[in-house]
Amino acid sequence: MKNRRITLKDLAKDLNLSASTISRALDNHPAISDATKKKVQRKAEELGFIPNSIASSFRTKKTKSIGIIVPRIDIHFHSLVISGIEDFAYKNGYNVTIFQSKDSLKREKEIAKILQNRMVDGIIICLSIETEKCDHFKKFDKLGVPMVFYDRVPTDFDANKIVINDFESAFTATEHLIKKGCKRIGHIAGSQKTDIFKARLEGFKAALQKYKLPINQDLILYTKHLGYEEGVICAKKYLEFSELPDGVFCANDYTAVSVIQIFRKHGIRIPQDVAIVGFSNYPISKIIEPNLTTINDCAFQMGESSAKLLIRHIEDKDEFINSESITLRTNLIVRESTQLSDA
Repeated sequence: MKNRRITLKDLAKDLNLSASTISRALDNHPAISDATKKKVQRKAEELGFIPNSIASSFRTKKTKSIGIIVPRIDIHFHSLVISGIEDFAYKNGYNVTIFQSKDSLKREKEIAKILQNRMVDGIIICLSIETEKCDHFKKFDKLGVPMVFYDRVPTDFDANKIVINDFESAFTATEHLIKKGCKRIGHIAGSQKTDIFKARLEGFKAALQKYKLPINQDLILYTKHLGYEEGVICAKKYLEFSELPDGVFCANDYTAVSVIQIFRKHGIRIPQDVAIVGFSNYPISKIIEPNLTTINDCAFQMGESSAKLLIRHIEDKDEFINSESITLRTNLIVRESTQLSDA
């Protein structure tokens, strides 16, 4: 027996009990006496018996397993979301398997096919930056597998969603710059193929319009991935202007950090000459000097909420709602990049 897995039949033979009795005893079935349960448990531990989770899942029709598709786990936002999902899932007896699309639609479709063939009870998804149509996820509805989308969510079919109000958050960030006295405000935008970055741009514009400030299209710079290097390129473009912006709202913290570093290398004071606001509250926002004012995007809470919604749909099929949407509130964290020190 040392070189193979111990089975229920092995335990049954050793204890002179039926395999069904052994199974019930291990499952703490009320029909089995406490004495028998203890005897079976002792023998299982002695022989090193490990329950077959696959066989169990066939009996219960549940695997207690959740699939997660994220664009990139090396982005702090998604790491925090995953942490929130995993914490809630673990407390409720679920395991998680994580897949990265690497922001590739092709890879996302391949992962969806893999998950169709795997025994998962539900899926949590953040769409890749290339994804515009979500036909590859519609099959899960037909299979009866619940899905929850977070942050980047589908618009071409009804789905469970956990999001923040990107428009309102961007409005708040821009309004903060205006109230600090900024009048010539720039924006480093994300890909306009993605709804969340479209909303952030629209929120930026709406704040300018409310306070009757001009929307200078030259001061709106676009990126593909909002990476650090793209932020460097944008900062250098601003330096080419005859007149710098006096405030910049960046669609994420990486680009905001780039702007701070490049501007400071050129002797531009932050926030005295240019005030900077980011988005996401990445750890680097507290490390960069000056510390970065930013929007807290509630990433961990988004993960918890996604897992909570998904597990409720998995466990309570009678209350299954195909398109439940939850919007989390964000908040502005004011730091040195917009706040003059008292010194």
